[in-house]
This record gives sequence, structure tokens and C-alpha cells, in this order.
Amino acid sequence: MSMQPTSERTLSVDVLARVEGEGGLHLRLRNGKVDDVKLNIFEPPRFYEAFLRGRAMTELPDLTARICGICPVAYQFSACLAIEDACGVTVPDSVRALRRLLYCGEWIESQTLHIYMLHAPDFLGYAGAIEMAKDHGAAVERGLSMKKAGNALMTLVGGRSVHPVNTKIGGFYKMPSVQDMKALRPAIAQGLEDALETVKLVSTFEFPDFERPYLYLSLRPEEGYPIEGGRVVTSRGDNWDVQEFTQHIEEVHVAQSNALHGLLDGEPYVVGPLARYSLNFDRLSPMAQQAAREAGLGETCYNPFKSIIVRAVETVEAFHEALRIIDAWTDGLEPSVPVVPRVGEGFGATEAPRGVCFHRYKIDETGLVTDAQIVPPTSQNQPSIEADLRELAQEWMWMSDEDLTLRAEVAIRNYDPCISCSVHFLNLTVDRG
Repeated sequence: MSMQPTSERTLSVDVLARVEGEGGLHLRLRNGKVDDVKLNIFEPPRFYEAFLRGRAMTELPDLTARICGICPVAYQFSACLAIEDACGVTVPDSVRALRRLLYCGEWIESQTLHIYMLHAPDFLGYAGAIEMAKDHGAAVERGLSMKKAGNALMTLVGGRSVHPVNTKIGGFYKMPSVQDMKALRPAIAQGLEDALETVKLVSTFEFPDFERPYLYLSLRPEEGYPIEGGRVVTSRGDNWDVQEFTQHIEEVHVAQSNALHGLLDGEPYVVGPLARYSLNFDRLSPMAQQAAREAGLGETCYNPFKSIIVRAVETVEAFHEALRIIDAWTDGLEPSVPVVPRVGEGFGATEAPRGVCFHRYKIDETGLVTDAQIVPPTSQNQPSIEADLRELAQEWMWMSDEDLTLRAEVAIRNYDPCISCSVHFLNLTVDRG
């Protein structure tokens, strides 16, 4: 069924499935054109930045982890980096390596969850993963096995798979042993093979011929693919230290959303897999680069629907990196360095699966937080999500209500939005007047 562009109709969907959080979309079509697109993020604000004030800096890893059960490590480590920056502390290579390993676990479990449970059903024509499993049981089992390996890695390094308890300012409470690492290695090695198969699977999906000239932003470290730190780079050539993020990134309030919208020097921009990949393809391992090329990707990607392929390539990289760190691990390493409080302001940023997570804190001489700012990836992506929907709705205006709704949902799921993180989603209303 198709509809003429001039048709007058209102489309409402109470909840968007397969995203984290609650919200709505208002889409108004008038006289054959998209007149207005608004993401209505109505999940109640959680006021994290406000209640962090007055808390001890040592509490931040545990408190900020509660922002998200899917990507708690992103918040923990961005907070750690910011406090260490404020106190003038640099952690040793062994701590950085273990942080990267824990982060690999988070990437694995989060990216795998998104690929198999949240997004693949869209491309294979199913209402959800349960329905998909009836015809693609082996693929779903593969995804669950990969997620289990990621959870096991987070449990080994972080103490548990959700809201890790082994992290602290300055490092960790306890280092894993070589024996513990070796015991986990077979599951990670199998996960790498499964990740390569995942890239092959998602590369067979059919994707709309749709590209947009995104302004990409990601971290870029001195070496390796960006995960647990780096400088900020963009597709227009910017290269600046994380300490400068407040000079470039502005958060603005919009009436329809409890989440702030991020702008880069006044412009919408995109963070996440597409940005990381397009700005750091040369930093991927040869194995991940080969998997990307065999999947039909170039060194950059501007089709948001192909983000599922990029996520699969990044999962290959996460398993590959985990094996590298595990194989190089030694016993007898100090788990942390002391961090003495001092009056100051610190900045930190890491790459959550969904994109860069910026933190800024001010602390007093006793280590109490006097000011806090957290810029989550979904807030940064919201203006670009709306821009995607505007362009796609214009192109697909002729579709039936059901088909247009599905396309809009898929376009939003391209970003794997975490709305609970951003409020700080989807009731869809299309007003055709």
C-alpha cells in the first residue's frame, strides 16, 4: 500500500521497540513535504550531574556506572580520567592495558546485543529476536555465545558483568592473574571466530541507498583503535585535546526533549561506530581491516544503515585486542597508583559503544566534587538522528503508515540510542495535514 504525498493522515506508535529508554517522535507532513521532525524524549530526567556535587571523587566510578547498565565502563573510565587529570596523575601502562581489556568486554557485550537482538530483526524481516530465532537459531545462539564471552571478560576484570566493582580512581582494586587470563582465553578465541562470521552475516543484508555528509567526531589515540582514550579528531580536520571539549561542544535545550542536544561549534555531528571507523580505519588490526573489505566497506562509511556492519567489524577488533592483552599479561603488577586530591578541574573522554562520552569535574582540596558535566553520546547524536528522519521521510513519504513507521524505527536504531543515558523512545506520531 502506498500513500500520495498530499494525503492527510496521523500515525501514532506508542513505543519504539528494541531501543533502551522511552520517548516519542513527531513527524508532520504538509503539502508533500516534511514540515517538522521532533524527537520527544519524555523519559524523566535523572539529575546525575546535580547529585554528584558534594560527593567524594572516589565515589564517582561506582556512582556514574549506574547511569547505564549496558555501558557502565564508559562512565566509570571517563570519570576516572577526568579526576586523574584534575589531580595531575598518569596511570601506568599496565593499568591502561587492563582498562582497555575491560572496555573490550563492554564493547563485545553491547555491540553483540545490538547486532543480533536489536537490529538484525529489522533487516531479516522479524518483529524481534525471538521470532527471528525460529528461522535463524544458529545465528542467535552465536550472538548469545559472543555476549556471554563479553560478560565473562567483564566479570574477570571488573568483578561482575554489570556495574563493575573492581575499578577505582587510579586503577583497580585487584589485578587478574595469568592463570585467570589463560582460563578465559578459549572463550575469547572462539568469540573472535564468531565475530568474523558475524561480519559475513550482516554484510548480506539489504541496505537502502542512502548517504549523508556527516560531520564525524571521535577520539584518536597515539596508537591503536580508539577505545579508552585519545585526542579529539573530526572529519573536517579538527585535532584537539579532550580538555578543550567545552570550548567546542555546546549542549542546548529543546522544548520537546528532556535530553540536551549537542552541537559542535554550532553544527550537528555524529559520534559512534561510523565516526570511529571513518576516522581511524588505519588503526584497525589487519584482521579487522580485511573483514571490513570483504564485507564491502571502504575506508569510510556514510550510510547509517550500514552501521551494523561497522559494529560487527569493531567487535572483531574488540576480540582481537582482548586476545592481544591476555597473551601479554604478567603477574605481579601493581593494581593502582595513589591519587591525592587537590583543587582543580579535570576532563576525560572514552569511546562508549555508542560514541564519545565526555566528563568534566571540579573538585576542592578535600576531593569533594563541586561541579560536574557529563555529555553522553546519544545526546550528541540526536540532532543528526532528526536530520536523518527528515530526509528519509521526505524520500519515503509515499509509503503506507506501517512501512514508514518501520523505516523510521530502523533509522533510529541505526544509532543504537541509549535514551536513559541521554536524559537525563518511541511514540511515533505522523501528522499529515
